[in-house]
Amino acid sequence: MPTLDHSTQSFTRPLEQHMQVTLITGAASGLGWQLARACHARGDALLLTDINAPGLAARAEELGHERLLAIPGDITDPALHALLLQRCRERFGRLDLLINNAGITHRSPTTQTAMAVFRQVMAVDYHAPLALTLAALPLLRESRGQIAAIGSMAGWMPVLGRAGYCAAKSALSQFFEVLRGEVARDGIHLLMVYPSFLDTPIEQHALGGDGQPARHGRSTVGRIRSADWMAQTIIQALARRQERLFPDRGSWLASLLWRIAPALYYRQMSRRFAAEMD
Repeated sequence: MPTLDHSTQSFTRPLEQHMQVTLITGAASGLGWQLARACHARGDALLLTDINAPGLAARAEELGHERLLAIPGDITDPALHALLLQRCRERFGRLDLLINNAGITHRSPTTQTAMAVFRQVMAVDYHAPLALTLAALPLLRESRGQIAAIGSMAGWMPVLGRAGYCAAKSALSQFFEVLRGEVARDGIHLLMVYPSFLDTPIEQHALGGDGQPARHGRSTVGRIRSADWMAQTIIQALARRQERLFPDRGSWLASLLWRIAPALYYRQMSRRFAAEMD
């Protein structure tokens, strides 16, 4: 019979030896939820976390409690990292894949954005995945596992009204690109994902310059992709053990334009994002 883990309100059974264990952050909605569905469908044991406790509980119910733990919490809290890894070792005995997905963004001109907003975006989008990954390395070394980090094309090129987000994703990219070379000797594979604009709640919950929800709609560049499509593309890239994934060719070309003709890039960006600068 399954047993109830009272700390997470999830059921577990003894883990089959061939079953992969996957930890996904920001799993209650958007890309994280679609990744959870895809990994569950292929038979993974899942450890899911999100700051939205009711939403996470509903997702756990939808997937079913077998081979799943759901632990809500603030991803910037080191105590949550310790709890996640403790429960992972206790219930599953190993960790095969860590997907750093949780993130936030803002839509606000730089000079009209409070420092608290910049700090919050950096804490969630950079410091949290850095800290969780480092804490998870002992488990990943044991399994010779995989790490996936969800970056952004905004880390490769400036996007007006997103200074904090661009800075955080750029820092994330540099950290994990360095880490890749350092953990390869341990047999750990690392995938950096560089999506562009996705149809996910991260934009619906974007912060304004005062830290409250942004009051204007977002401007975009290129095609807006679905979270389900992005999740499936990431799973395929992990299976192929790709090092980097640039799923949107239009945004990739825009990043090249930024490098070879920055003045032209700025003119086009300024026109596209003019409404957000007013």
